[in-house]
Order: sequence, then C-alpha cells, then structure tokens
Amino acid sequence: VKRYSLSVLYKGESKTALLKAAYDVSSFSFFQRSSVQEFMTFTSQLIVERPGKGSRASVKEQEHGCHVYLRNDSLAGVVTADSEYPSRLAFTLLEKVLDGFSKQVDRVDWPTGSPDTIQYTGLDSHLSRYQNPREADPVTKVQAELDETKIIQHHGPNASYKTAWKRNSRCAVM
Repeated sequence: VKRYSLSVLYKGESKTALLKAAYDVSSFSFFQRSSVQEFMTFTSQLIVERPGKGSRASVKEQEHGCHVYLRNDSLAGVVTADSEYPSRLAFTLLEKVLDGFSKQVDRVDWPTGSPDTIQYTGLDSHLSRYQNPREADPVTKVQAELDETKIIQHHGPNASYKTAWKRNSRCAVM
C-alpha cells in the first residue's frame, strides 16, 4: 500500500490552481521521478474539474487511484495512491488536510495562490504519517488483524494472504 502525492487545490471559475503539494516518488526510478510528479500534478488539477462542490470521488486507473474531495468553499484535496489504498482513509486524510490548510492559510489567498506563495507545511508530514493505513487508521488496523486471524484459522499459521486467496479462488472456480 503506497501513497504518491497529496495536493491542495482551489477550483476557481475559469481554472483550477495548485496551492500546495507533497510527493513521494522514491519508488520510481530516478529518471522517471520528475515526469511522474508532473503527471500527478496535471492529473490532480484535471480530477478536481469534474466533481461538483461538496463531493468526493475515487478514480482508479490500472494500479493507481486518485481520491478527490471538493469542499463547498472550492478548496479541494487529492490523494494519488496505489489501488490498494483504502478510499475511506484517503477521505479522512483529505478532510484533516483541508481543515488544517483552511485554518492556516487565509481564504483571500486561495484564488491567487501557488506552491511558491502559499505558506503551509503540513502536507509532507501528512503524506508520511498516512503512508501505512494500519498505523494511521484504527479501523484499518483492526480489519487487518481480523483478516490475518481468519487466514490463520482457515489455512494454518504459515499461510499468507496470497495463498489463502488462491485457495479460496480455486474453490470458487471448481
């Protein structure tokens, strides 16, 4: 489970502006990192254009997913992650980020702001803190522990998720 970017944007009348972003592109090769980061920035701006105010949406493409939350005040947040990242956790994170951002950055600066002019430092810590869903979210942690318990009960103490899934899928196919 991996998160790659966390962005705060403002959806204006004519365009969507990136206000601040944090990226973790360490899992990509050195030569891909800048283009991957540019792509995430572009995708974040594009995905905020679609939903109406006060809405949440998740878009999955291949092994990646984007989760967007657009508040009624036109402030938006986007999480780009792998497809395994729980959407419920992504929206919890976005609520916290947008709440903190709106308390620290004056609303009059949102329409004209940019990553260079906006003084907000919380994104990097949020990106790293919420990297592991088990640690960041008690419900996810409990669910993972329950899943592990079920696997051990049904398939023995040395079984893995993949082994259990293969066994269960073979049973379903036959």
